[in-house]
Amino acid sequence: MDRNPAFPRALRYLLAIAETGSFTRAAEVLYVSQPSLSQQIKQLEDLLGVQLLDRSGRATRLTPAGEVYVYHARRALRELELARRAVQELDDLSRGSLRIGMTPITDVLAVSLLEQFSRRFPAINVSVTEMPQRDIVSALGADEIDLGIAFSSALSAHSTTDEVDSVMLFVEQLVLAVAAHHPISAHGGPVPKHVLEEYPLVMFSTDYELRRQVDQYCMDYGVSPQARMEVTSLSVILELVRLGHLVTVLPRTLVCAQHGLQPISLLPELPRHTICLLCRKDGYKSPACRAFGALALTWATERCPLGSNSAPCPAGSNCSS
Repeated sequence: MDRNPAFPRALRYLLAIAETGSFTRAAEVLYVSQPSLSQQIKQLEDLLGVQLLDRSGRATRLTPAGEVYVYHARRALRELELARRAVQELDDLSRGSLRIGMTPITDVLAVSLLEQFSRRFPAINVSVTEMPQRDIVSALGADEIDLGIAFSSALSAHSTTDEVDSVMLFVEQLVLAVAAHHPISAHGGPVPKHVLEEYPLVMFSTDYELRRQVDQYCMDYGVSPQARMEVTSLSVILELVRLGHLVTVLPRTLVCAQHGLQPISLLPELPRHTICLLCRKDGYKSPACRAFGALALTWATERCPLGSNSAPCPAGSNCSS
């Protein structure tokens, strides 16, 4: 429960009851007496002239009026938190924080970007959370993170929602990742798509964009892959492939950076994927958020200059302005 001192006490009490479903548990969470909490809620209901809570059942529930009021109260709390951060985070970046959501793929590909930002802006506290791409989009909309770095189909590189903008940083080619001593590695060059049916695969679960794109590739080309194991940890996938029995599909850059692994192209070619910077559309962007967006554009251009296999990011971005 957020304890923003600028938020009216009665509203904080109401939100706590809505979250816990109980006056008793809400009082425990807030470290206040139950009579004090009850008095604040009664005063709020008297002020509004409506009943906000249904106390007749085992659990305390919001009335229809209470649900409407709590919805707006939560929005107001988020706006107050944004206001607090806007005041505290100075334009000279001498203090501040940045919350970033990344998929398991992008947190490896973008590690040098994080290192550069930390070195350039040491006073900014950066919090990085690993999550599926769909959770990144919802977390941005709920103001739980400031920026996201996602790994998605090249066809959706510039896709937007009502709440989120997406800007391409660079493009990655997907390849088959195998151990250096795996039988496929002897081929060296491209191998036909049907190797996906001949060798067991370890893959991300279907919650992840990469897995969905591989499944779509197999469906489009009539391939029935041997998906023997589903894992949510990239490091576990890499270690399983390194042992030599299983293979997987990953970005070429990531595979080339791994000791003991070899990238193998498929025919037809696996889809290209983009690394995208996601930000909340029309929302407040702190100085730290704008600085990270600007650095990400520069980093992507230096990482993927014109003429390479990966496309450079565009010259401008809503995420850095």
